[in-house]
Amino acid sequence: MSSAKKQTMTSDHKEALALGRAEGRSVRTYLEALEANKPKRGRKRTPASIRTRLDKLEAELESADALRRLQLTQERIDLNEELEALESSVAVKDLEEEFIKVAKGYADRKGISYSAFREFGVPASVLKRSGISRSN
Repeated sequence: MSSAKKQTMTSDHKEALALGRAEGRSVRTYLEALEANKPKRGRKRTPASIRTRLDKLEAELESADALRRLQLTQERIDLNEELEALESSVAVKDLEEEFIKVAKGYADRKGISYSAFREFGVPASVLKRSGISRSN
């Protein structure tokens, strides 16, 4: 039997792994937030316009027949979800700031190009602020 020497990771290697995991998590959460908040076609709704429609919807619910009430109930659910998403857009800005801090190093290590980020939907201004240019 050969006595193989068990190698342990150096503290530098452990720190590099932890950094990679943290940067990967920041990039992933930002990209997921971008996907979840992709702009939809048509006129943009504001929180105020959604609230106005919700108020009108409540009035319609009182006099609607059963099928119409069912449709209005679904519309109310959809509008409340949309309103919540609009109001959580502040969180995307926080994720964006974290992405900007780590994206360059992450992209360099993983070989991810400017074009790949752009095709995914990352705004050019965000990539510029993170130090990722077209030549990357």
